[in-house]
Amino acid sequence: MVDISMVSIQRRELLKLLAGASIAPLWVTTGYCAGTDPWDQEKLIRSQIKAPAIPEQNFLITNFGALGDGKTDCTKPIADAIAAATTSGGGRVVVPAGVFMTGPVHLESHIDLHLEKGATLSFIPEPERYLPAVFTRWEGVEFMGLSPLIYAYDKTDVAITGEGTLDGGADETHWWPWAGKGTAEIAEVQFTQKPARDRLFADAEAGVPPEKRLYAEGAYLRPPFIQLYRCQNLLIEGVTITHSPFWLINPVLSNSVTVRGVTCSSYGPNNDGCDPESCKDVLIEDCVFDTGDDCIAIKSGRNADGRRVAAPSENIIVSNCEMKAGHGGVVMGSELSGGIRNVFVENCRMSSPDLERGIRIKTNAMRGGFVENVNVRRLNVGTVIDLIVINFYYEEGDDGPFLPEVRNINIQNVRCLSARRVLDLRGFDQAPIRDVNLSGIVVQRASMPSRVYHVEGLNFSQVTVNGRPVRRASDLSSLSL
Repeated sequence: MVDISMVSIQRRELLKLLAGASIAPLWVTTGYCAGTDPWDQEKLIRSQIKAPAIPEQNFLITNFGALGDGKTDCTKPIADAIAAATTSGGGRVVVPAGVFMTGPVHLESHIDLHLEKGATLSFIPEPERYLPAVFTRWEGVEFMGLSPLIYAYDKTDVAITGEGTLDGGADETHWWPWAGKGTAEIAEVQFTQKPARDRLFADAEAGVPPEKRLYAEGAYLRPPFIQLYRCQNLLIEGVTITHSPFWLINPVLSNSVTVRGVTCSSYGPNNDGCDPESCKDVLIEDCVFDTGDDCIAIKSGRNADGRRVAAPSENIIVSNCEMKAGHGGVVMGSELSGGIRNVFVENCRMSSPDLERGIRIKTNAMRGGFVENVNVRRLNVGTVIDLIVINFYYEEGDDGPFLPEVRNINIQNVRCLSARRVLDLRGFDQAPIRDVNLSGIVVQRASMPSRVYHVEGLNFSQVTVNGRPVRRASDLSSLSL
């Protein structure tokens, strides 16, 4: 059934509501002007994103002793090549054709880690190699943990490019069993992330300083593959990423980020494709995501820790990407306590029957935070479970004092072959979803009625489902299925 008791509000009523609230109208707080095309801002964001400045000089890792035989540990030769390039002011650290085994790779400013065609950088899946601990973020909480496989902290002008492959070495016997995905023999050993995960989250809620949250050796918290932390002017381009322990691409608190032409293909637990956290000015384009979890998940910190850091993800562009298997195509949350604003998604193909949701916002009353000014256009969707989801009841649901705010969601020109539900929009009575505008959407077949609870300002224009026009939310509860 569709609850339409809260699906309309007049502009003057919204203004009166905002006048007595702690937030200003959207067109004041975010630079929007009433009556302007929000896609003009997308062009401005693109113009603000800077490419990394990398000197045109090469440092071939084989000149520092690396052997691409798939057996030799090349950790030191790679580190030596990076150090030599850094001493010379920066440059391309080149991985030629071959299979090069390595431990963690820590990048410096003005360095491009470049994988030539036929090159594989294969990371040794031995946890002790990823010590000593580094300052990192895990599911939106800062702490001292195992080093990401490729890591940079407080650097400028960093790139990872080329036509080669980054292989994280994770499988049913390495890394993934810590999350409960492994062989029966490994599972019996009870290496599990849950106790440390629970303690880490409790530390964050208690206000323990991140530097004193020590969860590296013996904690079983899997590191992300690529994490570039507090960095500027970043480029990840062309490479293929596979067998990741955890999230694949995870820029954190970074500005001016480009992820272009990357193939993410990894089916482990929590193998999100690209998760920008608390980042500003991000472009993700021409990529393929086939990960079994969220293809792209925009985040900004979890609960108390996200509110402490208080850094939103903003000015995020997703363009011309293909989303295959996964929990969601473009997702916001659930770790969004710092807020998310100004998201632009266009010209994407969501083509797999194994993709569960198209556009998804997930939050709850422990996350709080806000999501505002989300603009989506020109999506080509095959089969999904739910096409558009905004869910305030994710995990803890309404069990918390921090009410989320979701407003100004604009979705247009979407073609979908088949969905279970077109809409699954569930706000709170005390914190409704506001201003969801749907136009030019055609769903050839929906097999179940939509769910719409506590939405103020749900507008339809040229929306067709099962061959019938949809003019109001109640039309989605009376479809001929």
